[in-house]
Amino acid sequence: MFDVNETLLDLAGLDDLFGSVTGHPDARREWFDLVIHNALALTAAGAYRPFGEIAAACLPPIAERYGRSATEDDQRELGRRMRRLPAHPDVAEALRRLRDAGHRVVTLTNSVGEFAEDQLRNSGLRDLVDTAYSADQAGRLKPAPEPYRLVLEDQGVAPSDAVLIAAHGWDITGAHHAGLKTAFVSRNGATPLPADAAPTISAPDLDTIATRLIEQP
Repeated sequence: MFDVNETLLDLAGLDDLFGSVTGHPDARREWFDLVIHNALALTAAGAYRPFGEIAAACLPPIAERYGRSATEDDQRELGRRMRRLPAHPDVAEALRRLRDAGHRVVTLTNSVGEFAEDQLRNSGLRDLVDTAYSADQAGRLKPAPEPYRLVLEDQGVAPSDAVLIAAHGWDITGAHHAGLKTAFVSRNGATPLPADAAPTISAPDLDTIATRLIEQP
């Protein structure tokens, strides 16, 4: 069970847009941190808002930090760019190897379903994924337990027989507390959350994670 944004798809594909909107390409990281912060706060409060709406709402305050203004056109362009993010170079081969070894491969993203399908199709990954799931189907964003449980129930799989693979510590924590095994890919030097259980597997790339999953008895 793969997370999508940052785990499979490279958000660096947005850097030129953030350079245009804010004057600083690195502002993309600030924006995504704010998006996740907002999503986590809403989820902890028991509220729900579509992830794309959160992403768009977080663009203007980031632009303001740099003395700029983000327009509605900028927000729409952000959505268009996110639908066309490229896959990280290690992704396609790792998915192929897992499928060839007999594993079912699914995705679970906070983005709504139609958006997620576009992302996978535009990045060339859709044929490598058996089923694409959205947290929107559960009406709760990850790391709430409902999205993970929805996938497990639909797939007819026990939590202990599933592995959530993500580049986000909060996603690893959510899956762990839903009973899943976890695999953390440390993209861009990311680390798991220090106050929670360590991931079942941790590696710098998906190739290493795929190898370890395939070699497990």
